[in-house]
Order: sequence, then structure tokens, then C-alpha cells
Amino acid sequence: MNRINPKKLLNSKWTAVAPVKREKHFMVSEVEFDDDGAVIRCLIEAVITDNEYEIDWRDLKDSHTWKQGWK
Repeated sequence: MNRINPKKLLNSKWTAVAPVKREKHFMVSEVEFDDDGAVIRCLIEAVITDNEYEIDWRDLKDSHTWKQGWK
């Protein structure tokens, strides 16, 4: 399980364990917080294609799907 601090998500780098459409390396490009400081929106951007995807930031904790950094 990856440990993640929501306040440090922006611009963090991630590697997909099982790449889809040659998209393997991602960077968190946008994070929105509510008034209580909880993450309400998280966008990741594929480095090779610049495609953006909205994900639940908690999915990044799954080490079977995501690895921290670009590997």
C-alpha cells in the first residue's frame, strides 16, 4: 500500500503497473479541496499523450495498480 499525503498530491509522479494505450507514466495535474480540506477532485495527466483522467485519489494507494515515481 502506497502512503499518500493529500496535500502533497499536486505534481506527484506515478507509474501504472498495467499500462493501457502505452500510457504508463502519469503526473497529478490538478487537485481540488473542499472547505474541510478533503480532496473532492483529482486529475492525472499521461506524460506521453497529455490525456487527463479524473480518478479517486485513494486509488493511488493500491500498490498493485500504481507505483510512486516514474519507474
